[in-house]
Amino acid sequence: MSTLIANTPRIGAMRGMLAHPKVLVGGFLVLIFLLVAMFAPWLAPNDPNAQDLLATLLPPMWQEGGLAQYPLGTDALGRCVLSRLIYGSRLALLVAVVAATGAMLLGTVLAIVAGYLGGWFDRVTSAVVVLWMAFPPVVFSMMLMVGLGTGIVNVILAVVLVDWTRFFRVVRAEVLVARHREYVYAARLLGFPHLRIMLSEVLPGVAPLIITLFSLQMGVAIIVEAILSFVGLSVPSDVVAWGVMLADGRDQIYQAGWNLLAPVCGIIFAVLGFNLLSDGLRIVLDPRLKKRGSDA
Repeated sequence: MSTLIANTPRIGAMRGMLAHPKVLVGGFLVLIFLLVAMFAPWLAPNDPNAQDLLATLLPPMWQEGGLAQYPLGTDALGRCVLSRLIYGSRLALLVAVVAATGAMLLGTVLAIVAGYLGGWFDRVTSAVVVLWMAFPPVVFSMMLMVGLGTGIVNVILAVVLVDWTRFFRVVRAEVLVARHREYVYAARLLGFPHLRIMLSEVLPGVAPLIITLFSLQMGVAIIVEAILSFVGLSVPSDVVAWGVMLADGRDQIYQAGWNLLAPVCGIIFAVLGFNLLSDGLRIVLDPRLKKRGSDA
C-alpha cells in the first residue's frame, strides 16, 4: 500500500505529461523513428546497397512504371530508396543519441561547476564559450571534420565539440539562480561538501531543463550529420545515410525527384518529432510555463 501511495504522484505526473498534445504527438513520432531504426533489417524490403542496373531510376510503385519490389522507386544505381531510407534512420539515431549525450554531459558538468563556484573558473569558462560560439556551428563542424577525417566517431565528436556550448549557456544561467535558493543555503550551513550540494540540490533543480535541451539536441545532431554527409565529410559513400541520399539524388532532381524527397521527409519527420517533444517537455516540466498556460 505504501509503495502504491508513493508511486501515485509519479503516475499522476506521467499522465499529465502524456496529456500535453505536443508531448503526445512528438513522443509518437519519436517512437516510430526509434522502431524503424531498431527493426530496419526486418522492415526494409531489400538490401540497401544492392544494385539492380536494369531497374535504375524507377518511380514509386503507385506511378506508371513502378514495381512493388521497390515501393519508393530506385536511385541512379538501382538501389531501393525505401530500404536506404529505413537503414539511414539507424545512423541518424546513433548520432542523435550519442552526440546529444556527449554534448549534454560536457556542457552540463561545466555549467554546474562554473555556475555554482563562480569566481575565476566561471569567468574563464564563460569567455571560452563566447569565443567558441563566435564560429558558425555548421562551418565549425566542417572545419573539425576536415581535421579529424571522415567516420561516424569523428562525426559524433564534431557534434559534441560544437554543441556543448548550448547546454553550458542555458544550464549555467539556471544554476546561477538555483545557487541562491534557500535549500542551497541551508545545505551549506549544514556543512555539506560542494560536490554533494551540486549533485543533490542544484542538479535536480535544473534536470527538467537538461531533459528538454537533450531532446532538442538530438534533432540538431540529425541535421548536422545530414549536412556533413551531404558534403562528403561524414561517412563513406557506401554507408547508408540520409545526407548521402541527398547528395546522390540532387543530380536527378527533375527526372527522379523521389530520390531527394524521401530523405528530406525522413529528416523532417525525425527532427519534427524531437522538436515537438522538446517543446512539450519544456512546458510540462517548467512550473512557470505550466502556470502561465493554465491562467490563459
